[in-house]
Amino acid sequence: MDKENRYYDRELSWLSFNFRVLEEAMDEHLKLYDRINFLAIYDSNLDEFYKVRVASYRSLLSLGANQLEKLDYNPQDVLESINKEVIRQQDIYEQVFFDKILPELRKHNIILVQDNILNEEQTEFVNKFFLQEILPDVLPVLLTEGDVLSFLQDNKLYLAVKLFKKKKSKKKNNNQEIKLNKRPQYAIVKVPSKRLKRFIQLPRAGNRHYIMFLDDIIRIGLKILFPGYKVDSSYCIKISRNAELPIEDEFKGNLVEKIRKGLSKRKTGMPARFLYDKNIPEDFLRLLKKAFNLHKNDLVPGLKYHNLFDLRDLPNPTKIKLKSEDTPKLKHHEIDHSVPILKLVKDKEFMLHLPYHSYDPVLRFFNEAALEPKVEEIKTTQYRVATNSAIVSSLISAALNGKKVTVFVEFKARFDEEANLNFADRMRKAGINIIPSLPGLKVHAKAALVMMRPSIKDGKRKGIAFLSTGNFNEKTATLYADHGFFTSNPEFIDEINKMFNYLEKPYVKVDFKHFLVPKFNLKQEFRAKVEREIEHVKQGKKGYLLFKMNSLEDRKMIDLFYEASTQGVKIDLIIRGICRIVPNRPFSKNIRVIRIVDKYLEHARVFVFYNNGKNDIYISSADLMKRNLNRRVELMVPIYNETIKKELLDILDIQLKDNVKARILGNNLYDWKKPPAGEKAIRAQIEIYNYLSSLSKNLDNS
Repeated sequence: MDKENRYYDRELSWLSFNFRVLEEAMDEHLKLYDRINFLAIYDSNLDEFYKVRVASYRSLLSLGANQLEKLDYNPQDVLESINKEVIRQQDIYEQVFFDKILPELRKHNIILVQDNILNEEQTEFVNKFFLQEILPDVLPVLLTEGDVLSFLQDNKLYLAVKLFKKKKSKKKNNNQEIKLNKRPQYAIVKVPSKRLKRFIQLPRAGNRHYIMFLDDIIRIGLKILFPGYKVDSSYCIKISRNAELPIEDEFKGNLVEKIRKGLSKRKTGMPARFLYDKNIPEDFLRLLKKAFNLHKNDLVPGLKYHNLFDLRDLPNPTKIKLKSEDTPKLKHHEIDHSVPILKLVKDKEFMLHLPYHSYDPVLRFFNEAALEPKVEEIKTTQYRVATNSAIVSSLISAALNGKKVTVFVEFKARFDEEANLNFADRMRKAGINIIPSLPGLKVHAKAALVMMRPSIKDGKRKGIAFLSTGNFNEKTATLYADHGFFTSNPEFIDEINKMFNYLEKPYVKVDFKHFLVPKFNLKQEFRAKVEREIEHVKQGKKGYLLFKMNSLEDRKMIDLFYEASTQGVKIDLIIRGICRIVPNRPFSKNIRVIRIVDKYLEHARVFVFYNNGKNDIYISSADLMKRNLNRRVELMVPIYNETIKKELLDILDIQLKDNVKARILGNNLYDWKKPPAGEKAIRAQIEIYNYLSSLSKNLDNS
């Protein structure tokens, strides 16, 4: 926390969120493989955190003293506090995995073999697997003290091995005696986990199923890999490298080519974390530090196994259902699936609530646009799309059908840069007009626009749009909780066109009357709406704000909320991730912060300004972070449709009442309390599904 105790530390706040993910792995009410999946998510999250956030602080350490003085924090202190908290969480992770999860697996006759003794058949299988599948793919490298090796590959697993060379000496009876050199030797062996599965199923023994880490099979095979040596011990290591693309100047030259070149350099970026088995001896660790030219800040102790995000692929060889089943996707209660989406949206607005609703209407929207003769033009943004994107295929089909298609592709979407470059190449070859990334800005808005040929009656072109809080990605649409809005409101269509005009010509001045857009009107209008709530309180009326988002980090926004709270405005914040606001202080006594972590990733952004009971509601692609408010193209979209407003308010109300998966922020970052039990257990994600299901049933019965 800062010196004034007004803002929580951004990184520690994020770590508190990830710990909440870990807590789900401790929840014995969940099915076993759901708990294991949360272990995988925790590890994946942490890995990205080091590659992005920790790497950025590491890069600051190279600044000179004069430059460091300009910062309002010490990067070294931040790194130390991060690692201290991570080590604390990893100790808990270790207890959960080894003391809770593995015994539960054994109860179901699933043995994750570690130091267990293998039977003869299993031993033969492991040796054969090593010789046939692993040995041709591994190349051990001996380490010589004092020598510096090139580098370890980013995010790849290695075994660091301690060895003793065997010496032969003859006895008088001509028998040979094996002796060992007193001086140990060291080597590293890369684990080929990209080509081979991380978990290998061994032959069964009775009704018991045996599974082994690929790493452990290699440990057994080390004696084959190092003939003439006695293998003493081995320890898992890995390095995570800085994931930021090394682009010196976005504003000069060809940005796309710079991104391509940057991608090739990412794999050799500066270390963000050298993760090692905490049981490794100090002298061995010092040797590795020298061999790979590491700094003490790089070193982070870990568990026996790394890359445990691979747990998402842990096989279940039994016939027992150990993972919760997906609930059937709901059909939207107002969408007639026998009528084309384009026709329906001409007359009425619809809101999909994902992942409860099927994503099918979105795919139909793009597919119909590609085939409908009346469609003249399609415009859309692309941030993260599915690997085999049906949406991209529809856009290509539209272009091949002679329609004008324009796609803004954000090449700077972290970890999706290469995929987006490849998709852009495919679309460009099909005749699609690709608008590339804007220097200094990320386009994060989720907007798709279909324009019809001019009407014979009035000669005007009419449009239909889909606006979303989440990406146009049919895979994540089954996992992320988002809202998607279909509209043909002419004023909205006009403003979406304005946004695309701006993307094509960033120097053009654009006025937005309905949408709130960073760099144009978002911050000003947002402040005005909060100040209106303050004014209502001064007039003796109710002032209330209800905001749901992924992250709240921007200090100016937080100060605005403090001001509103001090004046008597009640504020409810549903925030999944980073939350720098400090509730329960004199300046924030009217602020309540709720976090919900459950099966689906809460990804939607919704902003409700009470406005004396009129409820101004916006859905948005933007969180309240500096980057969203200053360095991105985002859309906050007003919802005027009273039916949809009620749906959103009902869903938010359910989330506010959650007393199963919700946690309320107390007096510090580690004080997240479960709400009182109440008369009924309310798990928001289940209740929202039931609520939306009831809407469909009510329509069927009417």
